[in-house]
Amino acid sequence: MRVLVSGAAGFLGSHLTDALLAEGNSVLGVDNLCTGSLENIEHLKSEQRFEFLQLDICIPFDPGPVDYVFNFASPASPQDYLKLGIETLMVGSTGTRNMLEVARRNGARFMHASTSECYGDPLEHPQTEDYWGHVNPIGPRSVYDEAKRFAEALVMAYHRYHVVDTRMVRIFNTYGPRLQGHDGRVISNFLMQALRGEDLTVYGDGSQTRSFCYVSDEIDGIMRLAASEEHLPVNIGNPQEWTVLECARAVLRVTGSSSRIVHRPLPQDDPAQRQPDISKARGLLGWEPKIDLETGLRLSLDYFSRRLKSSA
Repeated sequence: MRVLVSGAAGFLGSHLTDALLAEGNSVLGVDNLCTGSLENIEHLKSEQRFEFLQLDICIPFDPGPVDYVFNFASPASPQDYLKLGIETLMVGSTGTRNMLEVARRNGARFMHASTSECYGDPLEHPQTEDYWGHVNPIGPRSVYDEAKRFAEALVMAYHRYHVVDTRMVRIFNTYGPRLQGHDGRVISNFLMQALRGEDLTVYGDGSQTRSFCYVSDEIDGIMRLAASEEHLPVNIGNPQEWTVLECARAVLRVTGSSSRIVHRPLPQDDPAQRQPDISKARGLLGWEPKIDLETGLRLSLDYFSRRLKSSA
C-alpha cells in the first residue's frame, strides 16, 4: 500500500512509519515540525519507499493516490499544547478534516490517533471505551482534550455521512526512544532529571496514577487495529497502574541515580487516575502489552543518555 502518515517526525508517528515500512508499504510522511524532529526519521534518508514533506495539514494539500491515512499530527505533551493551544485546536479540527478529505477522495482507510485525555479526570475507573468522560471544556488543558474529542466526532461524521472506512485508537501514556527529553511528560522528565543528578519533580503528593505503555507494544496494538474492521474507539495502553511517586522510584532504581524526589503544586485539571480497560483490545485484536515498566525504562535508558550527551 501507499500510506500517508501525518505527524511522521513525531514520537509515535516515526515509530509507526518504521512499522509500516517493515510490512512492505510505501510511506509519505508529513509534518510541520512544530514538535516533531527530523532526527526521528534520519535513519530513513536512504529508504526509497519513504518520502517526507514538511507541511501543515491545516492547509489543504494533494498527496496523490493513497490507500491508508494515519492521522497522528498534534502536539501531545502538556508543555507543547499549552504553548501551542490554538495550533492544537486547529490541527484537531481543520487538520483532521483535511486528512479525512484525502481519505474520502481516494477511497482510503483512515486511522485517527485519539487519546485517553478524552476521558478527562475520570469518574469511572478503569476507563472503558463506553465512558463519555469528565472534561473541563474551558480549562487550560481543554485545547488538547476538546481538540481530540471534536476530532473523534468528525471522524465518526465522515464514517456515517461519507462512508469513510475509519478507525480510532485511544492512546494512553506511551514512552520509549524518541520521546522528547524536554516535553514535560512523566517518564521523560524523570529520566532526564535522574541522569543529570537533579531532583525528580513530582506534582502534588504523587498519588495520582498513570498507566505506562512501552512504544513497541503501543505500535503493535495500533497496527492490529489498523488491520481490523472496528470503527469505534479502542483503548491501546498498559493496564498496569502506577502512582507517579512509584514511577519516580522505579526510575531511580533503573538509573542508579542518587537524586532526591521533591514535590511541586499539582497543575489544574491534572487527572487523578488513568488506567485503560483493554478488554476490547484483548478480545478484538488479541492484543495486550508485553513489556513491564522497569523493563521499558531500561530499554529507554540508552536513548535518553545519548540525548543528554548531545545537549551537553
